[in-house]
Amino acid sequence: MRWPQLRGKPMTLAVVIVPLLGLFTFVALRSGPLAPIAVTTETVTLQSITPTLFGIGTVETRYHYMIGPTTAGRIRWLDAQVGDVVAAGDVLGEMDTSELDARISAQHATIASADARIQQAQAQAAFATSQADRYEQLLQTRGASEELVVSKRMERDVAAAAVTASQAELVRLRAELDSLQAQRERLQLTAPVAGLVVERHADPGTTIVAGQAVIEVVDPTSLWIHARFDQISSQGLTAGLAASVVLRSRGSLPMQGSVLRTEPLADAVTEEMLAKIVFHAQPSPLPPLGELAEVTVTLGDEPLLPVIDNAAIRHVNGQRGVWTLADSGLKFLPIVLGRSTLDGKVQVLEGLNDGERIVVYSEKALTADSRIQIVEAIPESHRDQLGR
Repeated sequence: MRWPQLRGKPMTLAVVIVPLLGLFTFVALRSGPLAPIAVTTETVTLQSITPTLFGIGTVETRYHYMIGPTTAGRIRWLDAQVGDVVAAGDVLGEMDTSELDARISAQHATIASADARIQQAQAQAAFATSQADRYEQLLQTRGASEELVVSKRMERDVAAAAVTASQAELVRLRAELDSLQAQRERLQLTAPVAGLVVERHADPGTTIVAGQAVIEVVDPTSLWIHARFDQISSQGLTAGLAASVVLRSRGSLPMQGSVLRTEPLADAVTEEMLAKIVFHAQPSPLPPLGELAEVTVTLGDEPLLPVIDNAAIRHVNGQRGVWTLADSGLKFLPIVLGRSTLDGKVQVLEGLNDGERIVVYSEKALTADSRIQIVEAIPESHRDQLGR
């Protein structure tokens, strides 16, 4: 059998088309839709990670004092401004005391009158006693009748009772004076502790009701962070753990602290655990109350378990797992994850063993039939975000 020979134009077309078909096939297999997918891989290793917990909090003070009068009145003077540093016992202001001053003056006059009545009663009692003694002697010599002696004894007892009653009245009046003076002292707005004035709610001349705060003072040495942590990842959060605090106004200056306590009540609305974080050293200058802070708590060391990069986790057909490199090609393995770190390392509780090789990044979504090419790195813009 003789093959037909191509001559002329057909021969020329064949010479051109065959190389083009070869080039197209090469391009399709190398960089087209049939090209292998570039991936990066890592080997699963057993590691003991130290999980960290990240949360957001606000600067607060443990001790906050609301200073105000115990009775209604008008502010007479106020000598405290926001930002002032005060000492314990400093008088910061005073309510109008004119009414109490008048009552105290009247009470002093009443006490003076009571003293005079006591002296008069004592004099009368002394005279009644001497008369009773005199008539007792006359009774012995029959110079006075029995009825007259009994009368004198009665006068003596009545005079003694009057002295006792006058003295009791004086005690009552002095107690009332002490009460008025105590009320007057309570009209002075006094700092209970050394601290910092953070709020001033009224000015002189303002009428204040009982219990209303006029000045707020905080103890600057009792600063702490009221922090919130996601309940899902807060396992192991206990008092005494080391913490790093970054104030929003000092982002480049992390401060060291620790967990003072975890609150017994969680936030059911935001599903967060609450904790108090204290500083190891007092911040200087003091941050404003209410400033936001980022808190990172270092939890305890975990046991040796397989650890992978968080970027290797994929979701395929509703299952969470990783792509492994097997002799027969790619294989998707479902896994059960444990604790994680903020730098992207995750424990694998079930599904992977030490030494297995897994895919971390890929240019496209993978399947069990995908052809792959292992590379050192993949540009971030080309990394697959499907199935995550």
